[in-house]
Amino acid sequence: MSSTVHIVPFACPKFDTFVVSQRQVGKHMTGLHGRDFLSITDMATSDMLELLTLAAQLKSGAVTIDCKGKILGLLFRKSSTRTRVSFSSAMWRLGGQVIDLNVSVMQVSRGEPVKDTARILSSYLDVLAIRTYEQAELQEFADYADIPIINALTDLEHPCQILADFQAVQESFDGQLSGLTMTYLGDGNNVAHSLILGCALAGMNIRVATPPDYQPDAAIVEQGRKIAGDRSTVTVLTDPKAAVEGAHVLYTDVWASMGQEDLAESRIPIFQPYQINNELLAIADKTAIVLHCLPAHRGEEITDAVIEGPQSRVWQEAENRMHAQQALLVQLLGGHS
Repeated sequence: MSSTVHIVPFACPKFDTFVVSQRQVGKHMTGLHGRDFLSITDMATSDMLELLTLAAQLKSGAVTIDCKGKILGLLFRKSSTRTRVSFSSAMWRLGGQVIDLNVSVMQVSRGEPVKDTARILSSYLDVLAIRTYEQAELQEFADYADIPIINALTDLEHPCQILADFQAVQESFDGQLSGLTMTYLGDGNNVAHSLILGCALAGMNIRVATPPDYQPDAAIVEQGRKIAGDRSTVTVLTDPKAAVEGAHVLYTDVWASMGQEDLAESRIPIFQPYQINNELLAIADKTAIVLHCLPAHRGEEITDAVIEGPQSRVWQEAENRMHAQQALLVQLLGGHS
């Protein structure tokens, strides 16, 4: 039996609420339905732009979509605030339900093969978001599950974050992505990887400035350049001032990612020149905005004055996690009956 999606046009009083099936909605929401989202490159540029349009409509109330009867599972091996809560809120707002799976009390923590767990969870859930360490574990879930698997963060990529980032950029630059320049400063980590690939898809120029020994994975950089083609540039450099000059978006993340806490203090002097502060911000374009995927270590990668300042879009960006992930869930579930 087909599930029902209710779409309510916003500020259009001549229209009444109308109902279409999820299968029909899926036809209008590109080819993402039923697919996995393990990397930002699992969607085409057109998919991403359509998803961001839907996210904006959901945020404004222009449409409401009912995914009643659908169940999202959350399987997190790493701690989480924004990803866990935003996914839960997104699914509840769509009318679906959420099962927050506690890995420590599941058989997978006692040695049950991932492929067995993946098959079983597929029979109980409609979509599964996983936060784990190795991209290989995520891929194994995807190989054996017959429901969409979402990358809610691995050590390689954080694609859901980038969707929210781009929504915040569009909100600040009249819907524009293509042609803008984003500068990422700090550690060449999973967020940097997804930004490289995402900016390439969007036609944005991306500059990544890191200390020499902390640059992003070379294979990711090469992949980004191939995707960008002649539409935009992917540049890796070590000079933070050169990277920031004229940029429209400044972006940073913690200098030591989850699992690297014991290295945090020793990294401070190495990364200090890459701190986003008012001096560095003054070199950027006068319309520049500042983003941070959070949590922030104020006084380290970003100053309190900047994160609380007029050019910060950090809180808007964080809210967008929920809206962008609502749109992602709709697209992945849209073709299910």
